[in-house]
Amino acid sequence: LELHVCLKTFYDCLYLLDGHFNQLRTLHVDVFVINFMNRRVNYTEKLPTLKSFWLHCNMTIFVYDELVLPFLHRMSNLEKLDLSINVGERKTLFDGNDFKMNIINHMPQLNKFTFNICSLSNFYNEINLPSNEDIQKTFSDFYDKQIIYWADYFPKQKRGYCHIYSYPYKLKYYNKITNNFPGGIFKYVREILLYDERPFEHEFFLRIQKSFPFIEELTVHNHKRQINKQFRKSMNENQDLSIIKYPYLKQLDLIDTCIDYYEQFLFDTKMDLPFGVRVLMNNELVKKVTRNFTRNRTRNNCAKIKIL
Repeated sequence: LELHVCLKTFYDCLYLLDGHFNQLRTLHVDVFVINFMNRRVNYTEKLPTLKSFWLHCNMTIFVYDELVLPFLHRMSNLEKLDLSINVGERKTLFDGNDFKMNIINHMPQLNKFTFNICSLSNFYNEINLPSNEDIQKTFSDFYDKQIIYWADYFPKQKRGYCHIYSYPYKLKYYNKITNNFPGGIFKYVREILLYDERPFEHEFFLRIQKSFPFIEELTVHNHKRQINKQFRKSMNENQDLSIIKYPYLKQLDLIDTCIDYYEQFLFDTKMDLPFGVRVLMNNELVKKVTRNFTRNRTRNNCAKIKIL
């Protein structure tokens, strides 16, 4: 028996497995939110028939150790596990040792474990954020897969951010990409979110072009003015920029950015946008950058887009 469901809460998932599907072997769950609720559900009984489990949740989870791990521990005969979750304010860092102690050691039959886990916490800072090398050492006996780990620190939020995933990465989305993004090729990704408290320079968008060749939706969150742009302007080197192309782009969101990123995407000396792309922009900033749609270097890209 195989079941694929989209659920509103994690307790709906617990209810499904409260004796209703005793012969279930494969379960794929996409859940909107995982949190505590005042509902009586049996969540201790073992699930010996379950062989494959897939859990995805985009909302931040603050009860990973209290709800998710005990739930996984019920699956003692699991052979395949796929986790894609965002975890907030956890004191323990995700690494190979944590996976072995809290997941793998509870599933002796597990032979395929894929994951994509983002963690944002004020327990980490610039000093105690572990290096990529330190984390990679904890996966030294994970012979059958490549593990990618990278971290960043946001001073304004006073939070550390860690992203760890098995590679190749096969999800449709990749969120919260910062300047510390390690690169790689992500041919399955169609939606990305770029976020940082430091500026994104032109070279960063070139890296994004190479790593995500098939992106269709691009969102940028950044209010820091570009530094290299001012340097090039003083040196009159704009003509040396490589023009960036996102040939499959269908939607671009620049609402949560400053004026520099309007120039980055509208100047034809920097970007060659595809025809018909929908662009979410602030009207006042658009008029300012394009000089009320009369500026030569913005004319080509403005003729191709649909401003929303």
